[in-house]
Amino acid sequence: MSLQVETGALDDAAAIEAADPGEMLRQVASAAAQIREAQRTAAEAGIGRLAGEERPRAIVVAGMGGSAISGDVLAAVAGAGCPVPIMTVRGYQLPGWVGATDLVMAVSCSGSTEETLTVAAEAIRRGCRLLCVGAADSPLEELAAQVNGIFVPVRSVGQPRATLWGLTIPLILAARELGLVEAPDEVLEATAARLEEVSNRCRPSSEPFLNPGKHLALDLAGAVPMVWGSSPLAGVAAYRFACQCNENAKYPAVYGGLPEADHNQVVAFDGFFGASRSGGDFFRDRTEDSDTGLHLVLLRDTEEHPQVVKRREVSVELARARGVAVTEIAAEGDHPLERLATLIALVDYATVYLAIALGVDPSPVSAIQELKTRISSL
Repeated sequence: MSLQVETGALDDAAAIEAADPGEMLRQVASAAAQIREAQRTAAEAGIGRLAGEERPRAIVVAGMGGSAISGDVLAAVAGAGCPVPIMTVRGYQLPGWVGATDLVMAVSCSGSTEETLTVAAEAIRRGCRLLCVGAADSPLEELAAQVNGIFVPVRSVGQPRATLWGLTIPLILAARELGLVEAPDEVLEATAARLEEVSNRCRPSSEPFLNPGKHLALDLAGAVPMVWGSSPLAGVAAYRFACQCNENAKYPAVYGGLPEADHNQVVAFDGFFGASRSGGDFFRDRTEDSDTGLHLVLLRDTEEHPQVVKRREVSVELARARGVAVTEIAAEGDHPLERLATLIALVDYATVYLAIALGVDPSPVSAIQELKTRISSL
């Protein structure tokens, strides 16, 4: 298969701007501002009310697509030591065990996502406590008002997937008020500052060999990304990577996490896509690439199980021995929120630059819109 990669499209800031009419890069760059704005709006919405309430038996986050990953981020930041389970529901139904002692967090950037509204309505029928995050003056806000639930309004920066931190921070603040997450204001500000640092490194005017987002995008163009996280936290970033490849670059990707990937996905190194016939030369002429091979991207957390460290090292050795290109990306920061944010930020930039390098507009999601239209007519 031959793939045309416009490497020169990433050399010039003006060319990048022209190739990004929906301003997806600007939306990605708003991440730090989203954290700060979400703190204000959550406080104004009365998130502090949760501090005086009884700890829930479980937290269920209901959402779809770019809104649903907020639940994954919450669970990753809370970590394995969280005293209550946190799960994300992507669909129309609450698990049968969910009841009045549980807290349901319904998240929808538009406030009108069909599946999320269905789950929120079911939560009300079961007597669950309800926290809603989404667009103001939306059906989701109306549902929250029915039971005097907390509603945190979110201002979309454009696409729901780009409003990740505006949707996620209210959930983290809610968990903090319930005593489930240690995330003081200092950590939130440190996370915002790290997001600003990544944005500076990945700015459109930065040269590809200095810009980690552009560099990764060019490395992946023409390959099949297999993205693994080295911890549950990094696994969330791996999932985000695959989703952003799909939506931003309209490009396939496989995600997984260690140690599980070593029990299945690693075998793909020996298959048809295992041999990277294009090699790993960053300065090669990609217009001559004619074959598609795997490219293993390892998202590394700073906190890894000792056995996972061994598995990660051996997995890299196996991949390279079979001609599979490997890129390792390390998280930055001490707090789980900081570490996850730095991984996700680079993922977001790289997938937008991948779209531009492939001549694809990163903003539209035409297939999703067509799908919704056709379903509504049935």
